Amino acid sequence: MLIMVALALPIGALSAGAAWCLLRLIGLVTNLVFYQRWAVDLVAPGAQHHSWWLVLGAPIAGGLVIGVMARLGSEKIRGHGMPEAIEAILTQGSRVDPKVAVLKPISAAISIGTGGPFGAEGPIIMTGGALGSILAQYLHLTADERKILLVSGAGGGMAATFNSPLASILLAVELLLFEWRPRSTVPVTAAVAVATVARQFILGGGPVFPVSVHATQIPWNIDLLAFVTGVCGAAIAILATRLVYLSEDVFSRLPFHWMWWPAIGGAVIGVGGLIQPRALGVGYDVIGELLTGHATVSLIVGILIVKTAIWSLSLGSGTSGGVLAPLFMIGGALGAFVGQWFPAVFPGFWALLGLAAVVGAAMRAPLTGIVFTLELTHAWPALFPLIIASITAYGVSVLTLDRSILTEKIARRGLHLTCDYTTDPLEAFFVEEVMRPGPPRMPTGGTVGTRDTLRHAANVLAEAGGRPLLVVLPDGAECGHLVMDDLLPARLHDLNEDTLRTRHFAAFTRVRTAPSD
Repeated sequence: MLIMVALALPIGALSAGAAWCLLRLIGLVTNLVFYQRWAVDLVAPGAQHHSWWLVLGAPIAGGLVIGVMARLGSEKIRGHGMPEAIEAILTQGSRVDPKVAVLKPISAAISIGTGGPFGAEGPIIMTGGALGSILAQYLHLTADERKILLVSGAGGGMAATFNSPLASILLAVELLLFEWRPRSTVPVTAAVAVATVARQFILGGGPVFPVSVHATQIPWNIDLLAFVTGVCGAAIAILATRLVYLSEDVFSRLPFHWMWWPAIGGAVIGVGGLIQPRALGVGYDVIGELLTGHATVSLIVGILIVKTAIWSLSLGSGTSGGVLAPLFMIGGALGAFVGQWFPAVFPGFWALLGLAAVVGAAMRAPLTGIVFTLELTHAWPALFPLIIASITAYGVSVLTLDRSILTEKIARRGLHLTCDYTTDPLEAFFVEEVMRPGPPRMPTGGTVGTRDTLRHAANVLAEAGGRPLLVVLPDGAECGHLVMDDLLPARLHDLNEDTLRTRHFAAFTRVRTAPSD
């Protein structure tokens, strides 16, 4: 464990640097495409008015570039980021191609910078994970050790992006590690800690979306309404998940190569951008307005409808981009929308609950949704309503959908994944507690004289549950064993009593000479 901690520490620093580079690269592409200037600050594509041809054409051009990169570079750059990381852990021994560490952030920056309504966290998870995997491969570590370093890089990238160390650890456990053990949790935590400290120097140390909390105690009736918010959050998460995979099904039926699909998804994004320009891009500014209660009703409705539609439909095209930031925006918009009819608590309160509910339902990570919301905003008095909303949404999602938005993609590739944490029975019992007793014994003199003896042998085998029948001679010596296949041919033949008396029973004449089983 200590050796893995020592290796995870530099991975945390490298993942923080990768997060910083990706965010700056997204800002550079956005400024070049939409504002025709050389700058690296994160800006929203829809913050100012642009020509219709730019809003429509930029996502299409970005999709074309991503398709070419995936075709000529690596197909692994396509997709959300987190499903690809999970698949690498489960099917590839946590091995990630070094090309992915370079191509994934570039493709994500192009996708988001040209207006794609995606998040940066999925590509950061894949990039940070690739850095950890590359180091582990270079050191010739085991598959389990590669997994630990891969997840260390992924968690470090998340922590550096959102300044959310605890949520990053929970996300690593709920979605990537599939275990809660010191050998993996301690190294991942070490990487997250280093990344969080590094973020303070490169991106700042305050909450990403600070809110003003005036209430210190929330009444019980608000907790009941949090349950309603959770149900609504589950409904929008289920709708978005089904739209994503409906879109994937439609694209898979197109009669041309998948390289062109991201450009078609870009056309969908462009049309949505003409309707609601602020639905384009990562949307951190819109999330901030929703969580602080400054969003107008028209913006709330526009984001709820347009963002959900263009994100879900374009993500199915196989472009490069994450799911977490869009879920933040959609969830915040949902909460702000239902909050129009609910009592006021403090600005952005219902948006907080909607955010946690949608994340908990869509990603099947309710604890991550709760803690993420708190660490993003520092709205600590909202803890209990957040728990109600997120767990309610999680429960409704589990009862309605077989899999989450992340694991559905993996299941479609033939890999069933369960996220249920249970004790492995093989680690909870001694062998002597579960082993079967010795095989049943069958005394014989080498021949069978009656049909009753034959029937008795078959019955003993049946009662033994298919286990071998130990053949014992009159002197007690073990001469071999029988299985049901030895008796079935004799039982199937309608042999009369005389025949049985005059011939040896075939099964006993070919008693197996292997040692007792």
